[in-house]
Amino acid sequence: MKNAPSREDAAIAPKVAAPQHGPRPLPLFLAILMEQTQHDPLLRTRALAGLQRYQTVERPAPPLPAQVVAQAGSARLLQYGPVLSADRAPVVFVPSLINPPDVLDLSEHASMMRWMAAQGHGVLLVDWGCPSATDPSGKDSDGDLAWHVTARLLPLIAQIRHPSPPVLVGYCLGGTLALAAACLHPVRAMATIAAPWDFDALPQQNRDAIGGLWAQARPMCERLGYVPMEVLQSGFWKLDPARTIAKYADFADLADDGDAMAAFLAVEDWANAGPPLTLAAGRDLFAHLYGENVTGQGRWIVGDRPVNPALPGIPTLSIASTNDHIVPAGTAPPLAERWTRDLGHVGMIVSRRAPELLWRPLSQWLFNHGG
Repeated sequence: MKNAPSREDAAIAPKVAAPQHGPRPLPLFLAILMEQTQHDPLLRTRALAGLQRYQTVERPAPPLPAQVVAQAGSARLLQYGPVLSADRAPVVFVPSLINPPDVLDLSEHASMMRWMAAQGHGVLLVDWGCPSATDPSGKDSDGDLAWHVTARLLPLIAQIRHPSPPVLVGYCLGGTLALAAACLHPVRAMATIAAPWDFDALPQQNRDAIGGLWAQARPMCERLGYVPMEVLQSGFWKLDPARTIAKYADFADLADDGDAMAAFLAVEDWANAGPPLTLAAGRDLFAHLYGENVTGQGRWIVGDRPVNPALPGIPTLSIASTNDHIVPAGTAPPLAERWTRDLGHVGMIVSRRAPELLWRPLSQWLFNHGG
């Protein structure tokens, strides 16, 4: 493995502009912008100014990479901190398949992973990597959500050299996948953050919008053999188009420097990046979870057994947000403990209030249960 760059190298690395001419897909973003601002020329002007600023402003160097300690296909397990304590269970954070895992490690000053490691937890983060569309065995392209659990997540967990079973913490769709893994592999405790489970609890207009998106995109995805990230991003935008435009208008008015600008750039670059989903995983997500609610109805089969989130005898915690437009609180899995926070879907992880309202109490919960 190549040596990671030193902190001095990172400090003198050239700053970079937007990684692509985003937001992605830009034509759809512009169409939403025109629709949302048709009766508000001032908002349109501000949103376009914010868009231009986002596309051209320089970015600081990213944080130093974590150490890769395990690999399964294109997926990797990243370790934060030098060693795992023999006295405490390792804590494996499982991000969503949608967008990169960087949301949990955005920057030196906005990293849930680095903060948790600094508290003394043995922190590991799953990086799902990019599925290979050219794998001659077809394994990547045929991998549904259950396959991501059995062929990627469980092999990564099996490579952790530690006497104690791990604690799993899953974010968004990663929480759904982590629950399946906890049904198939011993775990010390299990927590989810903004994880969808009961899709019948979604507002009907949201399910209709996602169903319409998949009906429109499916023929193209089947020809491509995968689900482009742009399809997923467009779905998120349609759930809350007014906020999608307002945040760019607000960005036009931000001061030239400061934490707020850095935070906006980091989150938007993350949201506009990410590998595609395999076609099978996309079909599972749209048709079977959103469409049929196989998880909430107890019909999701992983490793030849239905996934039961109850996990008898294991401490479990579900954390949901009361103002999450992507995964509303009512969709959360029915676990032994339930917390709610007034943070948004991404704000649960990266907002200024997240360390106080979520990171710190979650850290204490992990300590209480051996993690």
